[in-house]
Amino acid sequence: MAMWDRLSREGNVVDRRGMKAGGLGVLGVLMTVGISLLMGADPVQILSQLEQQGMLSTGGTYENSSEFEGVDAYERFGRSVLGSLDAYWEQRVPDYRPATLVLFRERTSSSCGGAVSYAGPHYCPVDQTIYLDERFFEQLKDEFGAEGGDLAEAYVIAHEAGHHVQALMNLLSDRQSPEASVATELTADCFAGAWLGSLKSQEVFEEEELFEALDAASAVGDDNIQQRTQGTVQPESWTHGSSAERRQSVLLGYQNSHDPSVCLK
Repeated sequence: MAMWDRLSREGNVVDRRGMKAGGLGVLGVLMTVGISLLMGADPVQILSQLEQQGMLSTGGTYENSSEFEGVDAYERFGRSVLGSLDAYWEQRVPDYRPATLVLFRERTSSSCGGAVSYAGPHYCPVDQTIYLDERFFEQLKDEFGAEGGDLAEAYVIAHEAGHHVQALMNLLSDRQSPEASVATELTADCFAGAWLGSLKSQEVFEEEELFEALDAASAVGDDNIQQRTQGTVQPESWTHGSSAERRQSVLLGYQNSHDPSVCLK
């Protein structure tokens, strides 16, 4: 278990886990299906799940719950990770602006048309916000074979923060070829690894714990996801890179934390 309390800075985390939004609307549904396709999901199944949950309506009401009142351990974890990421990147990106992390359950609103659990963790460049239902990490273990662990979870947040850095550097595009999409995702993996490498001097985790992050990166490789969800691997449709490529990208950043520009070469 890493010692996240050694990180003194806190990031901007908004906890919406006690709020359930109404419908996503047309744009939200389209965005959700698009993102889900990138995760190798069946669009028909996604639409069926959305309908069952009442997400295809256009309403925007919220249902409040007291279950997540106060600040719990996961919110503190998210604040520490995001705060450390902000501290790392503001030293390396001119005019850096901190990202926001929204924790939610099932669905919530976003400037990119809505966020739902089925889409997995993702970054919306319009509002510069990372959206995360932390139950994704259960899926990562149960469906994709990851070992789990807090470094695995930190890696996922750092990967999405990597997209935030790419947005600030004008490196994100709305429309990308599969090859360009893979390059974008591998760069975000490398950025995540660079941040993890910067934690070595702070003795936040033991060297052997890095396995958790590398294992998570491998688990979300396109080949692993396709094999587990479809029973076949189709490299021509990859959008995030293979398990080996994702693992290698994290390692590249980790070994060059002082110079994350290597991730862009």
